[in-house]
Amino acid sequence: MKNIKKKVLGAVSVLSLGALVACGGTDQEASSNGEAASNDTKTLQVGITLAEDSHYYKGLEHFGELVEEKSDGELAIEIFPNGSLGGERDMVESLQVGSLDMVLSSTGPLGGFAPEINVVDLPFLFESREHAYKVLDGEIGQSLLTNLEDQSLKGLAWWENGFRHVTNSERAIEKPEDLEGLKIRTMENNVHQDSFKALGADPTPMSFTELFTALQQGVVDGQENPVPIISTSRFYEVQDHLTLTGHFYSPAALLVSSQVFDGLTEDQQKALQEAAVEGAEYERELVAEMEQEMISGLKDEGMNVVEEVDKKAFQKATESVYETYADQVGEDLIKKIQDAANE
Repeated sequence: MKNIKKKVLGAVSVLSLGALVACGGTDQEASSNGEAASNDTKTLQVGITLAEDSHYYKGLEHFGELVEEKSDGELAIEIFPNGSLGGERDMVESLQVGSLDMVLSSTGPLGGFAPEINVVDLPFLFESREHAYKVLDGEIGQSLLTNLEDQSLKGLAWWENGFRHVTNSERAIEKPEDLEGLKIRTMENNVHQDSFKALGADPTPMSFTELFTALQQGVVDGQENPVPIISTSRFYEVQDHLTLTGHFYSPAALLVSSQVFDGLTEDQQKALQEAAVEGAEYERELVAEMEQEMISGLKDEGMNVVEEVDKKAFQKATESVYETYADQVGEDLIKKIQDAANE
């Protein structure tokens, strides 16, 4: 894939990030197919916390192809996987100061930059993927991305993580009471933490880059993530039980530094924006395909999979979370999102 670079860095400190990506403006290195990139090509470096076989990485490969095509080779994409540039919050902060070009991030840290984004993390808010797409690709979703601009962040499009599910090493989760007392790793996201508190669990926020080791060493009993992440991160090696709770729908935001975006020509900006939207469609389809295949694969790896739960019981147990965040995100906004399911 011409001009799409794939780098796996061993241990890159956040403090050295500025020096590492400072050369991102002009491409002087070999592309992934061994050809030298043109000196006229501007390379945008994008960081993710997930591995090279993840939906993020594969989606960004396709995005890179689209960017190159739409910009007539003026732009190229270089992917840094495995959290090699830091956790999601670290990378988003690097975008703010222009020391990193782009990041594909879950909504986990984004509420700290634009509180209204917390609305999409409310438990059981979205009834289906189609419901989520209708909201995120419409006026509401675009408004949420626009709110990030005050923080020097340009939101290009909503991509996808998928519906999140619970794994743990202690017992099968079939009802809310089964979570009582379990130490569950969550993203550094207050809505997620409050939701698991309401379910009786002990939420423990930590960076994704620390999670596998924490599960392996028993620092936490379990975690929650979409199936593709559970599979590609090999959590089945350190977790016995998976329950398809679908408690949160987890979108992902493809972000670019406002400084970087403003430094592009109008045609380059258009190419990047169009590629982001088309890339979202591709990546969403990929997530749906991976999820179905991987559930079967996780069973083959020995995980006990609980495929159906009484969602109404889980919804009832988390009603207090809506009351907690109604003022912050707005009751009207919550209702608009809920009503969109029937439009």
